[in-house]
Amino acid sequence: MVVLGRHAGAARFAFNQCLAMVKDALDAKAETADGSVRVPWTAFDLINSFNGWKRSAAAGRVWAVDSAGRATLQSAGLRWRSEVSQQVFEEAAVDCGRALAAYADSRKGKRRGRRVGFPRFKRKSATVVSFRIRNKTTAGKATIRVGDVDAGPRTISLPKIGIVRVREDTRRLRRMLRNGRATIRYVTVSHRAGRWTISVTVQAADLHPARRHPAPAAGDQQGWVGVDRGLTALVVAADRTGREVVRVDPPRPLRTSLPRLRRLSRRVSRARRGSINRGKAVARLARCHRRIKDVRAHALHEVANHLVNTHDRLVLEDLNTAGMVRNRWLARSISDAGWAELARMVGYKQQWAGGQVMIADRWFASSKTCSVCGAVAASLLLSQRAFVCAVCGFEADRDLNAAANLAVWGEQHDAQIRDP
Repeated sequence: MVVLGRHAGAARFAFNQCLAMVKDALDAKAETADGSVRVPWTAFDLINSFNGWKRSAAAGRVWAVDSAGRATLQSAGLRWRSEVSQQVFEEAAVDCGRALAAYADSRKGKRRGRRVGFPRFKRKSATVVSFRIRNKTTAGKATIRVGDVDAGPRTISLPKIGIVRVREDTRRLRRMLRNGRATIRYVTVSHRAGRWTISVTVQAADLHPARRHPAPAAGDQQGWVGVDRGLTALVVAADRTGREVVRVDPPRPLRTSLPRLRRLSRRVSRARRGSINRGKAVARLARCHRRIKDVRAHALHEVANHLVNTHDRLVLEDLNTAGMVRNRWLARSISDAGWAELARMVGYKQQWAGGQVMIADRWFASSKTCSVCGAVAASLLLSQRAFVCAVCGFEADRDLNAAANLAVWGEQHDAQIRDP
């Protein structure tokens, strides 16, 4: 753990130093009339600038003084740079370059979403610390290896760090690496709430044909399944006939852990700032938040896997989640459900499986439309859990009716499929 923390600190140091060099160059350029000062802005320039700086006297000097009092320069540069992997410095410079590029693109209007500000220095007391190491081949052997014969199946070998034991099973990853179906690109090691996590990013082949959905026949517009997300039921899926195929109750991890969260939050607020007891209370509160996050993510993965494995064509509604959480009465429940994360998971998992995902129009009244006659109700209160059609008298659960309408919408817009 000490070695991992040392590498995380080195990544933070390199990021801050690259950002400091950029700011110094911008200030010098502003003071120069002709603007001849070159500002390292891209990742390649930042890597070269930091590599030159870490070997210079500006990064540190080691002097030796003899008995006569004469001082001799022994070495210059970062004295501890050989204790960590050099890739940590390079990847930190790459992250700084990405942050600067995002800031520039946001100002020019090339980046979608909320406006991105100028990068800021990373704090030593940050909640999440991480570093990244690329996989290289040295003497015909990869520097990042999973499950070495000498180390054991549940281990990962990292350069300059050594063998790190992991909790999760690595059998599937080892099999893909052994068969040549995957290649490790890099590894990200992060620390949050007292737990170290290793994320392995691989470039893998497509899923086995036996695990992929068969391609639908030309002109076949049947088989669409509508997926309605809600608070009473997390997911209700149905086909165009109104037959319910999936219904999942929300796990509500935040609501379940709310009493414990309140108790731990009170302990943090009552402890004196800077004290050891406050640090312990903050750590307990962070572990509780981490468990809530893990429980929610596990439940969403199970739901997304079940939907993708059983249906090849899904229709989801385009929910304005960011606008919905502004409702003070529903914000906590909507955030606890994780609607946007579920849609993201279904999108990329269905793409892996060779299926299709369609996003229904945001203004499509799926809940107020009758799935039998197509009549649209004038209003439908959130407290009304049953839909009753005023024209044909059809009555059904409102979530099931909305899912059936989404399936019909998918069949009608089958030619407008977009890449998830």
